[in-house]
Amino acid sequence: MNKGFVKTSTISGNIVPVVCIIILAVLTPFSGLSAPYLVHSLLIRIGRNSLFVLALLFPIIAGMGFNFGIIAGALAGQIALIFIADLGIIGIPGILLAMIIGTPIAVAFGMICGYFMNRFKGYEMIVSFIFAYFFISYIYQFLIHCMGYIITSPDFASLGLRMTVNLNWIRSALDELIPVRIGSFSVPVATYLIIAAFCIFIVWLRRSRLGQDMQAVGQDMEVAESAGISVNRVRVIAIAISMVIACCGQMVYLQSYGTVNVYGSLSHPYTDTFAIAALLVGGGSVSRAGIGNALVGVILFYLLYTVAPAAGREQFGNTGIVGYFDSFITLSIILFSFVMHIRKRNKRLDANMLPLPGKTYRKS
Repeated sequence: MNKGFVKTSTISGNIVPVVCIIILAVLTPFSGLSAPYLVHSLLIRIGRNSLFVLALLFPIIAGMGFNFGIIAGALAGQIALIFIADLGIIGIPGILLAMIIGTPIAVAFGMICGYFMNRFKGYEMIVSFIFAYFFISYIYQFLIHCMGYIITSPDFASLGLRMTVNLNWIRSALDELIPVRIGSFSVPVATYLIIAAFCIFIVWLRRSRLGQDMQAVGQDMEVAESAGISVNRVRVIAIAISMVIACCGQMVYLQSYGTVNVYGSLSHPYTDTFAIAALLVGGGSVSRAGIGNALVGVILFYLLYTVAPAAGREQFGNTGIVGYFDSFITLSIILFSFVMHIRKRNKRLDANMLPLPGKTYRKS
C-alpha cells in the first residue's frame, strides 16, 4: 500500500482538527496570553463542558445525527438545581439530590423529543433544533413562571423567578471536593472523575446488547427492523440517555460557575452549538463520533475559543469584538464541518456508482 496515500487520506479524514491546530498555532502568539493562564483556563473549561459533548454520542451512534435538543436535558438539570436551592440543601448532597430529581425530568423530555424524531425520520437534526427552540421559547419560560408561584423564597422568586439565582450553596462543591494544586492553580479532580465515569459508562453501554442494537439501527434501520430490533424504541432510548448526560453536565457546569442566569444567554442557549462545534473540531461527524473525538474536540475548541477572541482584542484594540469572535468561531466551525461532511459523502456516493472493471454498460 502506498504510504503517501495513507498519510494523505488520514489528513483529509481529519481536516477540521488539522485546520484548527493550524489556526491555533498562528493566533496564539498574537493573543498575549501566558501559558499558565491557558492551562488554567483549559482545565476549568474541560471540566465544565465535556459532558455536553459526550451527550451527543448516542444519537449519532443510533443514526440520528446531532441532537440539538440536549438543551432540554440541560434545562432539566437547571430546574432541579433551582428547586434544591430553595430547599437549602448544600454541597455534594444537594448536587446528588438534584441529579435524582433532574434525571426523570430529562428522560421525559427525551421521550417527547424522540417521539417527534421517530415521526420524521431522516430529518432528526431539524426536528431536534426546532424542539430546542420551541422548548426554550415557550415550555421552559412557562415552567419558570409557574415555579415563581411554587418557590416562595424572596431570594429566588418575585413575579416568576429572578433573573439571576446564586448557587453559593454548591459553588465549586465538586471542583474542590478533591483539592489538588499544580503550581498556582487547582485541578478539579472530582469533576474529571465524573467525566471518566461517564466515559466508562459509554464504553460499557456500546458493548452491551442495547449498544449493539443502536449501532445496527444507525447503520440501516430496515435491516435492523427485519432482525427483530424495535427501531423506534432504541432511538428514543438513545435520545433519553443523551438528555440525562446533558442534565448532569449542566449541574457540573453550574456548580463550577456558581450562578444561574435564568432567562439570559449565560446558562443554556448555546449549549448545543458549542458542544456540536467541539465534537466537530475533534474529528467527529454527523455519522461517526467517539469518546476520543469528544475529548480532543473539547481541548481544541476551547483553546481556540480562548485564544481567538484575545488575539482579536490585542490586534484590533476593541473589546467589543470579542463577542463577535465567539459566534463567528462556533458557527464557522459547524459550517465548515458540514461542508466537508457533504463533500466526503458525495465522493463516497460517486465511488459507489463507478462501473465495475471489465464490464460494459449500454446506453439507454
